[in-house]
Amino acid sequence: MLRAAKGRLNLSGIFPPIPTPFRSDECIAYEKLASNIEKWKTIPFAGFVVQGSNGEYPLLEPQERVDLVLKVREYLGCDRLIIAGSSCESTRATVKMTQKMAEAGADAALVLAPHYYKSNMTVPTMEKFFKTVADQSPVPVILYNMPANTGIDMGPDIVTSLAHHPNIIGLKDSGGDITKMARIVKKTEELDFQVLAGSAGFLLPSLLVGCVGGILGLANILGREVCQMLQCYHQGAVEEALVLHKKFLEPNAVVTRELGVPAMKKACEFAGLYGGPCRTPLLPLSEEQVNRVKNAFQKSCYFLEQ
Repeated sequence: MLRAAKGRLNLSGIFPPIPTPFRSDECIAYEKLASNIEKWKTIPFAGFVVQGSNGEYPLLEPQERVDLVLKVREYLGCDRLIIAGSSCESTRATVKMTQKMAEAGADAALVLAPHYYKSNMTVPTMEKFFKTVADQSPVPVILYNMPANTGIDMGPDIVTSLAHHPNIIGLKDSGGDITKMARIVKKTEELDFQVLAGSAGFLLPSLLVGCVGGILGLANILGREVCQMLQCYHQGAVEEALVLHKKFLEPNAVVTRELGVPAMKKACEFAGLYGGPCRTPLLPLSEEQVNRVKNAFQKSCYFLEQ
């Protein structure tokens, strides 16, 4: 298993937050999951995120969430990391889910701040939540900042405070505030704390300020290209990396910020993977939306054969 200094997990690299494949009856299509993973295994990902936002985790039953981690570990083997989204609204439920994810084979847990009662989520409340989860987690915890979905934007001070906890090893930040991410990298540089970009739309800028990689929805579709961009950056070919970064911008915007998970799944189909339906209440794309997805990739010279 990959470890960084001080025995911590090495989060450097690209992690796709994989979608959950469903059949038309909304049951999980495990055979399609296995097929997708076989294709993703040919790409030099550092690991996979199971039950991130793109995994439709709020729409799944608790046992389904655990079973997905079990299946991904079975299909993947032991040579790649599995980061499991274990977020629940209560501290108690999050602790239990995190422990079950670890038993199922997860190497780390990705945890959002509770947000239904967001007006009560003060800094002391969130600090107590994350520290309690980390105290009782058998695996390292990665903070997940997703203000677009939660309405909570974790600032540098709370992240730095939590970074001192021995079992909190990193942050996935999907907010896109590069200045804030740079401050967090700077404030935690003596703590062996790793910061990951949460979108391909700002992956390159995040690398330039010290982030170690990304958990990127676009990597489900253009994984090889995203990994190529990271390699270019590490080899000092920043201008080449910038060319790739610019090509990612429009496709990434369509399948993340604009149309979300249904578009992600449709783009997976264009890439030769199984996408399939979402679980309701998420609805299929309209014909016009399908064309928007296709056009976004074609204009960036992807999927021109479609």
